[in-house]
Amino acid sequence: MSFFKNWDSTKTCIFAAGVLFGTAGIKALSSKDAKKVYTHVTAATLRAKDCVMDRAAIIQENAEDIYAEAKQMNEERAAEETEIGE
Repeated sequence: MSFFKNWDSTKTCIFAAGVLFGTAGIKALSSKDAKKVYTHVTAATLRAKDCVMDRAAIIQENAEDIYAEAKQMNEERAAEETEIGE
């Protein structure tokens, strides 16, 4: 009888509800409809990745061009300063 005196029915109900929702959630997440949604989301993510990678390649090419032009400018400037100093 001492077991029932220490038993908290509110906590027990909350635990049971959690188990019930957890079980229902697992069942819902593994359904055919959920798998279709996962497939569509994954496909959209892959498309987005391709788009981002294309943009990153363009940005990298532009950065390389800017770097090469800046390096050329500095070389020309150094050559001009050398000519002036002579």
